[in-house]
Amino acid sequence: MHIYISGSLAYDRIMTFPGNFSDHILPDKLHILNVCFLVDSLEEKFGGTAGNIAYTLSLLGEKPLIMAAVGRDFDAYERHLAQLGLPLEGVRQVEQEFTAGAYITTDSNDNQITGFNPGAMKHRAGFEAVNGGPGASLGIVSPGNVDDMVGYAKLFREKGVPYIFDPGQQIPALSKENMLEALTGSEALVSNDYELEMICRALGVEWSELLGRTKAVVTTLGGEGALVRNGVGEVRTPAVRLEKTVDPTGAGDAFRAGLLKGLSSGRTLAEASILGAACASFCVERHGTQEHTFTREELEARMQALQS
Repeated sequence: MHIYISGSLAYDRIMTFPGNFSDHILPDKLHILNVCFLVDSLEEKFGGTAGNIAYTLSLLGEKPLIMAAVGRDFDAYERHLAQLGLPLEGVRQVEQEFTAGAYITTDSNDNQITGFNPGAMKHRAGFEAVNGGPGASLGIVSPGNVDDMVGYAKLFREKGVPYIFDPGQQIPALSKENMLEALTGSEALVSNDYELEMICRALGVEWSELLGRTKAVVTTLGGEGALVRNGVGEVRTPAVRLEKTVDPTGAGDAFRAGLLKGLSSGRTLAEASILGAACASFCVERHGTQEHTFTREELEARMQALQS
């Protein structure tokens, strides 16, 4: 099955702050907020929503096609994707731009503050050679160029490609009309609980009203697992209990990769979310969004633990 990923490719500059953000923010002075956090480390990693999802899918034996725009500094990332055996024909290089960059600071309570420079992501990917047909393909519209998010949702519908809609960090950038356009006709809306609240506020609806636009609403709840809801009912799926988590960055993308792999293998959304949770558990044990690895046996062991 072909898996298409619309989203971003970015370099992540990951920093860790040894304290708590809340200790340095005065609630009554938010109107004149001026803070500086002294970080104790900086690492540059490969990232972006499309890259992160594709990476975990490659660990699962898939070769998804990424549809994204990159800049003139893409060489290192290109070699990385080539080493994973991922196709690159959906990647457009924009020479006058830098590849998108995320600047992520995480405190000791896993709270995050992120600054994002879109760079080449300001441009559409422009790849349209998508093959549809029943059981032939599956797609995801993840955070990236806004015009791509709306355009690929439309293209997937026209080509008969079932797709997941994942607006994520681009919720504030999507107009109400664009949000509805991309959401309508999707197999599922996937977000965390905070993002779901943002979506509902942006559209002026309750979450249940979203089911008139999409077939299901999948909500990730961090260490509490995920909630899969459709017109029939809801299923709560657990998260893997870990002795220690290192970095939550990218866990949501790893979850989405497992979700796509599960759906492409004929699993239900609830069953696929268990695979997603298992994939996410490996991600949070490492710094960076594309640093985790696992064997088939390790993955199956964590899935069995979730199902027991």
